[in-house]
Amino acid sequence: MKPVEIFFFPYLGGGHQIPMIDAAIVFASHGASSTILATPSSAPNFQKLITRHHKAGLPIAIHTLSADVPDADMSAGPFLDTSALLQPLRHFLLQRRPHCIVVDMFHRWAGDMVYELGIPRILFNGIGCFARCVQENLSLAAIESLSSDSEPFVVPNLPDRIEMTMSQLPPFLRNPSEVPERVRGMKQLEEKSFGTLVNSFYDLEPAYADRLKDKWGKKAWIVGPVSLCNRTKQDKTERGKPPTVDEEKCLNWLNSKKPSSVLYISFGSLARLPPQQLKEIAYGLEASDQSFVWVVGKILHNPSENEENGSGNWLPEGFEQRMKETGKGLVLRGWAPQLLILEHAAIKGFMTHCGWNSTLEGVSAGVPMITWPLTAEQFSNEKLITEVLKIGVQVGNREWWPWNAEWKGLVGREKVEVAVRKLMVESAEAEEMRRRVKDIAGKAARAVEEGGTSYADVEALIHELQAHTLPNQA
Repeated sequence: MKPVEIFFFPYLGGGHQIPMIDAAIVFASHGASSTILATPSSAPNFQKLITRHHKAGLPIAIHTLSADVPDADMSAGPFLDTSALLQPLRHFLLQRRPHCIVVDMFHRWAGDMVYELGIPRILFNGIGCFARCVQENLSLAAIESLSSDSEPFVVPNLPDRIEMTMSQLPPFLRNPSEVPERVRGMKQLEEKSFGTLVNSFYDLEPAYADRLKDKWGKKAWIVGPVSLCNRTKQDKTERGKPPTVDEEKCLNWLNSKKPSSVLYISFGSLARLPPQQLKEIAYGLEASDQSFVWVVGKILHNPSENEENGSGNWLPEGFEQRMKETGKGLVLRGWAPQLLILEHAAIKGFMTHCGWNSTLEGVSAGVPMITWPLTAEQFSNEKLITEVLKIGVQVGNREWWPWNAEWKGLVGREKVEVAVRKLMVESAEAEEMRRRVKDIAGKAARAVEEGGTSYADVEALIHELQAHTLPNQA
């Protein structure tokens, strides 16, 4: 019998593209023939990585679809129209029918076409079990009786008591009658799916993993953390795309610091914080008197103009020079090798936007977090980190941010300082958080090794696809 062949069709934004490429590597390491479907502009970001794995003997390749998507890069938002890829994808699927195709939820146009071709389609939506359970039960909450967006309510039917506010939800969940067509398209992707692939691991969120498997009739395969497939320094450096920051400068600076003494700060590939918020972060960091590495991406100058990196005038006057003189802080602009930084012995904490990839990477590195959710399901992830797992502290943001819209919910420097000191200064509470997250990191590592739950789910899906062989694949 020929090996199982799986196509992986990632979205173009980094938060969804990176874990699906990792997943393709994971399945290839289990013997499945894995093909990543890319665009001419996205393929170069991971070509070196995949070529290296292929030369090392993994059955993995890239197929570039003969169309591109305008304005697509690693910071692409969730509603970029990728339907220009429909005909090239259909043509390739007719040429080479795989055992299944893993499709990102943001390719909402792909579901019907793949179903019509009779190819099993597995949904990937890039979030964990807890956040999915929160989303599915929000519709049962009595939100119509709330007096304001800041009034807390309990999300029903969850194993833990989870309180949220309307201000922490996207607009369409605050008013279900106004769900956009594009969101309905994502929900329709679930219909007729063969199952769902989840980047998580059972011991991280067991009660919620059980709920998800019950919903999907066991056709939910929990296979993460997929980032752990990156084992060499080179793999970790080039993951996503080659770094645009000075990697050696960063690592040399970290090498000069004591173990467990530095806070790492990053808000992911999509977030664009305005200058006034960045200044408050800088003032709070300086007042905390803690060492830090701060990776700054794009800056929100106004709702219609995003500029990469800026000129530095968003920092308080003399801030970088003072940090350089005292050795307290390093500010980097651009794309950084996050896995390498998080795993460095000097890192003690992680200030994060609670994107699911960053959350898993922080957990896998055994690093407790300061949570600063901004958008998507990040407020749910914050609840998991701080209230269920108890491995982080909240900075205090309560406002869900629509991409590229006017910034709301400025968090002041005092809150930043308090959160940083609470995580970084020695205390019984901080020590307990570190103990907990180190324990969870050990479970993450065991999950992906032979005998682990994620390893078993990868094998289970491969065997399921072998049993589901299409007539011309026997």
